[in-house]
Amino acid sequence: MTTGKTKEGGDKGYDVVQRYAFGVSAAIAALLLRQLLQPLLGENNPYHTVWAAVVFSAWYCGLGPSIVTALISLVGVWYWFVPPRHSFVLHDPKGGISGMIGFLIFSGFIIALGETNRRSLRRSRWAESQLRVARDELEKSLRELSSRLQQMRDEERRRISRELHDSVGQLLAALGMNLAVLQRQSGNLDAAANRALSENASLVDQISREIRTISHLLHPPLLDAAGLVSAIRWYVDGFSERSKIQVSLDIPEEFGRLSDEMEIAIFRMVQECLTNIHRHSGGAAATIRMREEDDRLLIEVRDQGRGISLEKQFELSSSGRTGVGFRGMRERLRQLGGTLNIQSDGGGTVVTAVMPLRPAETARRF
Repeated sequence: MTTGKTKEGGDKGYDVVQRYAFGVSAAIAALLLRQLLQPLLGENNPYHTVWAAVVFSAWYCGLGPSIVTALISLVGVWYWFVPPRHSFVLHDPKGGISGMIGFLIFSGFIIALGETNRRSLRRSRWAESQLRVARDELEKSLRELSSRLQQMRDEERRRISRELHDSVGQLLAALGMNLAVLQRQSGNLDAAANRALSENASLVDQISREIRTISHLLHPPLLDAAGLVSAIRWYVDGFSERSKIQVSLDIPEEFGRLSDEMEIAIFRMVQECLTNIHRHSGGAAATIRMREEDDRLLIEVRDQGRGISLEKQFELSSSGRTGVGFRGMRERLRQLGGTLNIQSDGGGTVVTAVMPLRPAETARRF
């Protein structure tokens, strides 16, 4: 702490010395310029060039350096350019003193304007810095809120998935068993009742499958039990069967477990990408690749569809106009220190995610 304060004080002191040096240099330069113009100006208006030095110091160097500049300019003009030259004696005391007083009055006015302008700029910069701090705090709060909402949504999906599987699934199973009992007594029913009973049994079986699929899509049990790779294989198989899009997986056999947050983020990314491919790409095939490079995990989802227009790509690259799905993917990855990149042309689209592997996660994988 002491070292930091000392350094800050040293920097401030250096800045003060630098501003005084600029002010003195401006005064000397103005006097030298007046000397060069002496053959042209003669004894007329000896303060002609030093006004520029005072204005420069007032606007850029501060109050103290401006006063020093004005005093050096006054003494220099008196000695070198007020008759008799190279002397502090005045041939015309009344005119010489009135000229000096006028110079000091107008210099004071210029210095006052400059100081007012500098203080206004300082206040403006302070307000801008406070606005940046407030904006950064707001962005941080929004990111934390977004992260918390993502977690709450994942927890809610897990809870609904469990409820569907445990409650609704059990009720449908009980209903199916009751229908099975009725089917064993179908000999006592007429043809219409037998047909309705068979249709009801088929509907219950179909509903059970749909409930199980929805439950697993909300939060696949394999993600917790067996890990990311098993969950992705299960999802890809079901997706290919439903959409008729052939999806190939390129994942190393030795691919191990990741943290829960990384696994759910990657699974949701793959889920969102395949959903977009089914809805928008028009392609018949897709590829998912996962590999590890230099303590980073790379996930690539590629399709062979119609691609994304340049206008849409610009929208997707802009955080303010990104679609909900891509915004969710980006936010999940950002929370884990990762990035998301989208490239597309007429030959298809490639979505690439890069995520850092922390030492603890690397150790967990092997």
